[in-house]
Amino acid sequence: MDLREERFAARTEGIVRPATLGEEAVMRVLRVPPELAGMRLDRFVQTQLRATSRTRTQRIVELGAFTSDGAALRKNHRVRTEERIILWREAWDEPHTDVELAVIYEDAELLAINKPPNVAVHPTARHNRSTVTSLLAAQRPKDRLTLLHRIDRETSGVLLLARTRAADRSVKVQFEERRDVLKRYLAIAWGCPDWQRRTCELPLELDPTSHTRVKMRIAAPGEGLEAATTFERLEVRRRGGRTYAMFRCTLHTGRQHQIRLHLAAMGMPIVGDKLYGPDETIHQRAADRVLTDEDLAVLELERHALHAAELELDHPEDARRIRIEAPLLPDMATFWESLER
Repeated sequence: MDLREERFAARTEGIVRPATLGEEAVMRVLRVPPELAGMRLDRFVQTQLRATSRTRTQRIVELGAFTSDGAALRKNHRVRTEERIILWREAWDEPHTDVELAVIYEDAELLAINKPPNVAVHPTARHNRSTVTSLLAAQRPKDRLTLLHRIDRETSGVLLLARTRAADRSVKVQFEERRDVLKRYLAIAWGCPDWQRRTCELPLELDPTSHTRVKMRIAAPGEGLEAATTFERLEVRRRGGRTYAMFRCTLHTGRQHQIRLHLAAMGMPIVGDKLYGPDETIHQRAADRVLTDEDLAVLELERHALHAAELELDHPEDARRIRIEAPLLPDMATFWESLER
């Protein structure tokens, strides 16, 4: 048993599965820190869950909050220091389990796919079978693949994996040192700039005022994380009274949500962006799976219109330069073609 397994066993020791739940039910253990003792259970749970509204949190507590011995808890229960709150839920009915991942580059050292949108890279509490790693394990059971980088669940495009340990080490060093690794994305944004090419160097930091706990914001000058993105305006189209621009985005740093936030900060949020678009509350409703028709009309696209189009790096075997390109996927391509030239 490794250290991670030992810690998991320690956290879950003595936990009783409630009689009302099936064998496939999934649990999450929340331990109450001293500084949150005395808080109402529903408020405590909301502090532990990302991007979940209070109404949704109360529903989660009503349906699935239990003590270690399987007794149901009420939302007004006052939590105690070091108390274990057990959240149980039935397994998600996951989509995408039959998705075929399109291979766009393959040799003895590397494998690259054109990741579909709305497919997570790693297993999470909400996504287990429908992830890139799970799907590849099922579709290529003889391969020992390791991820070399990540892209957001909604983002599509180039995702690179190593087929050998030597390739894993070599490429990860390139990513960590950012040694001549070139990453280019395509983005469709609302609005149109009066410039053709511009580099945005606004620093980023986590937004402490956001309930999502994952949202970034522009930091004050001299503070936050250095971030730089070069944007090239490729084409402009219209629909009704609205203007849209297609950008090629070159990353010079790799900060969380960098392209999305830089474009939003310049007044051109990405189409379909639930976090940096016109209404942040849409992000919470999407996480709770309760998007309305009005939300979808505002977004125009069910996912943010961002695609990892190119990845260029040194091959781990002989250092020759390789470029991997991923064609735009149908949802973004169809949306762009629906606009007026």
